[in-house]
Amino acid sequence: MSPSHVKSLRDRLAGGSNCQERYLYGAAGRVCLADVQARTSASSWLSNLSGRSVLLATRDQVAAAAALIELDGVARRIILCPADLPYEHFPSVMASAEVDAIVSDHDELKRRGIGAELHVTADVTRVPAQHSSSEPHTTEWVILTSGTTGTPKLLIHNLSGLTAAIKTETNSATDADIVWGTFYDIRRYGGLQIFLRAMLGNGSLVLSSADEPLADFLVRLGTHGVTHLSGTPSHWRRALMSPLAHEIRPRYVRLSGEIADQAILDSLRSFYPQARMGHAYASTEAGVAFEVTDGLEGFPANILSTGGPIELKVEDGSLRIRSAGVASGYLNGESSSVADAEGFVDTGDIVQLQGGRYYFLGRKSGVINVGGLKVHPEEVEAAINRHPKVRASLVRARKNPITGSIVVADVLLKDGTDQDTALRQEIVQFCQERLARHKVPTAIQFVPNLNVSPTGKLIRHNA
Repeated sequence: MSPSHVKSLRDRLAGGSNCQERYLYGAAGRVCLADVQARTSASSWLSNLSGRSVLLATRDQVAAAAALIELDGVARRIILCPADLPYEHFPSVMASAEVDAIVSDHDELKRRGIGAELHVTADVTRVPAQHSSSEPHTTEWVILTSGTTGTPKLLIHNLSGLTAAIKTETNSATDADIVWGTFYDIRRYGGLQIFLRAMLGNGSLVLSSADEPLADFLVRLGTHGVTHLSGTPSHWRRALMSPLAHEIRPRYVRLSGEIADQAILDSLRSFYPQARMGHAYASTEAGVAFEVTDGLEGFPANILSTGGPIELKVEDGSLRIRSAGVASGYLNGESSSVADAEGFVDTGDIVQLQGGRYYFLGRKSGVINVGGLKVHPEEVEAAINRHPKVRASLVRARKNPITGSIVVADVLLKDGTDQDTALRQEIVQFCQERLARHKVPTAIQFVPNLNVSPTGKLIRHNA
C-alpha cells in the first residue's frame, strides 16, 4: 500500500467521535484530543520534521502522546525513548536509528552534548497546526527492548501492525465515557497498546508522571473516573498494597507483561468485584496474541486451533506466534531475525498442557538447574503466592557445591508483622504439597518489598 493511502494516527483520530470531550490527563494538567488533532505544540513541526528519523525523548507522557499523534505519517521513523533510558545508551541508539531530529521537553540532552541536526521543544501548549504538503510517510515506530548486555535492542513496528489486535469498529454511545489508565510508560509496548486503544476508541487516557508516587497516581485515576486500567501483575500487587486502592472503581481490569497467577487474579476479583477482568499475552517482538477473560490463570488449549489472523503453536514447550503484529526486524545490526522461516516468533515462554489448559511455567532463559533438574522460578512463585498470608514472592537460585544451585525465595507478606519461623515452615510445607521436591524452596526470607523494574516486572537476580 502506498504511503498516500495509509491512514496516520491523526487521520484515524479525526475519524472518531467526541474528540472535544476526550482528554489526555497528566499530573500537570490535561490536553483536549480535539486540540491535539487540530493543533500542534510547535508551528514548524510538520514541515521541518517531515521525512526525518526522530528521537522522541520527553519526560512528560502527555507531551509524548501528543507528539506521537503529530509525527505518525509525517516522520520517516519515530524512536520511542522511555524516560528511564540511561544517557550512556543515547549515542548508540541514535547512531543505529540514524537520528537527525530530537523532540524533547527538557534541556538535559543538550547539556550532556547529545544533539542532532534539528532539536524541537515539545510541550502541551497548543497552536494552530500548519499541515505539511509533503508526501505522507508510512512511519516506522521503533520500540526499545532490553538486550542481554543491557544495550537496548531496537525493534521496528508500524501503526498497522501495532493496531492489528485492536478492534476498529466504532464504540457504542454507552462506551463514550470510557477513561483508560495505565501503570505502564506508553513508550513501552504494553503502555503503547493502551494508548492506541484509547485513541482509536472513544476514550480519554490518564497517564502517570515521572517519579510520581503511586498513591498520587491512584488519587488522580480516581479523580478522573478511570474505567479501564492496565498494568503488570507486579503493578497491581503494589496498587493493592496501597491504602488508596479504593480510590478507583474500574469497570475493566487488564493484566499483561508477566504471568498472571491465580493469586493475583483472585485478589483483584475480591477487591474490585464490579470489574471485568482480562489477562493479555503479548510481547514486544510478537505483538498481542490473545486475552483470557474467564478469571483463570493460563489459557484454554483451543486457543491454538481457533485460526484467524493470529496463529499460535507450542513447539518444544515454547509458545510461538505468527501475526500481522510481529515486528518487521531490528535496527541495530542484530543478526538474528525476529521470526523464523515460517514467520513464527519463539516467545521463549514455556507452557505446559494440563487438563485442556496451558499454564505458563516461566522463561526458557530463566531456568534454575538443580542437580540436572529444571526449575522455573515463576512456577514456584505461583505456588507460594497462593498461600493466604503471602502478597508476592520472588524465587531465585543460590549456588550450591553439590547440586550446582538450590531454590530460595524472597517473600512479601500481606501482614508484615507475622514473620516467625513457624510461618516459614508453613510456606515450605505449602509448597511441598504442590510442587516436586526439587522445586521446593530450601530457604524462605521475608522482605519488606520486592524490586520492580521501570517496565513493571520483578527484577530477578541470583545469589
